[in-house]
Amino acid sequence: MSINFEALDLRAFISVVELGGFHRAAEALNMSQPALSRRIQRLEGAIGAALLERTTRRVALTMVGREMLPLVRRMLDEFDTSIFAMRDLGSRRAGLIALACVPTAAFYFLPSVIARFQTQYPNIRFRILDLSANDGLEAVARGEVEFGINLIGGSDGELTFEPLIDDPFVLACRHDHTLAGRSSLNWGDLEGHPLVTVSRSSGNRAILDAALVKIGVRLDWSFEVTHLSTSLGLVEAGLGISVLPKLATPGENHPIIVTRPIHDPEVSRTIGVVRRRGVKLAPAAERFLEMLLGTWRGPLPAHGTTT
Repeated sequence: MSINFEALDLRAFISVVELGGFHRAAEALNMSQPALSRRIQRLEGAIGAALLERTTRRVALTMVGREMLPLVRRMLDEFDTSIFAMRDLGSRRAGLIALACVPTAAFYFLPSVIARFQTQYPNIRFRILDLSANDGLEAVARGEVEFGINLIGGSDGELTFEPLIDDPFVLACRHDHTLAGRSSLNWGDLEGHPLVTVSRSSGNRAILDAALVKIGVRLDWSFEVTHLSTSLGLVEAGLGISVLPKLATPGENHPIIVTRPIHDPEVSRTIGVVRRRGVKLAPAAERFLEMLLGTWRGPLPAHGTTT
C-alpha cells in the first residue's frame, strides 16, 4: 500500500498548528485557504484519520494529531537538513541527531561526548529530549527520536537495550548527620530516619522498591517529590536523608551534602542505549552512538558533578 502526500502537506499541518488557524497559515504559506484545506485533507486521507478538529472559533489537534506532531517535525527537520547538506560537497557534513535521555544521564553522559563529536562534525545539530524513563522509552518506540539513554526494564518487544554502566543507589545526607560518620551502611541503618523519596511513577523508585521487597526491608518516607534534584534540596535543608542513584548526587566537593555506599545488598540501576529493533540509524546518529558506547561502556567512574 502506498501513502501519497508531499512535504508541503506536512508543512501545511505544522503551520496550522503553530499559527493557530487556517487563515494565518494560508497567508504564511502564500496559498489560498481552500488549497491549504485540500493539503490537510490529503494528509489525513493518507494517514487514515483526522489530525485536526475544526470549529468556527478554533482549530485543535485530535489524539492522532498530537501523536503525529513530533514525528512530522522530525521528518521536516531531517528533510531540510538533507537538502541543505547537498549544497555543500566535500568535507562538510551536516545532519540532525535526535535522542531521548533520562535527565541524570543527560547531564553526566552527553556533554563531553558531544564536545568531542563536534570537533569532527561541527555542523551536526542535536535535539536532546530529557525525559522520564517511561516517556523516553515511548519517544524511542514512536520514532520521535533515533535512540535513547534509559534504564533497563522496558517490556516493549520492539525495543532493544544495550547496557552501558551500573549506577548504584547511595545514601545522601548532610555532612553533620549521624549517618555521615559511617564509611558504609546497610539498608537497616536507614530505618527510623526521615526519608525523602521520589514518586512511584519514577523508574528509579520502581527499581529500588523491587530490590528492597526481596530483602524484606521497608523504608517509610516522610517526603515524596517528583524530581531527584528536589530531594537534594530537602536533604540540604536538613529535612531528611535520601537514597538516589550515584549519578544524581552532587559528588565529593559539595559543601553540605555527602554520600555513602549502601551494602547488603548493593542495589543499582543499569543505564544503557535503547533502540528500535531492526531499524537502522542515520549515519550521523550511528557515528555518535559508536563514540558514546566507546566512551562510557564499563564501570561507573568517580564524579564530582551536580544534577
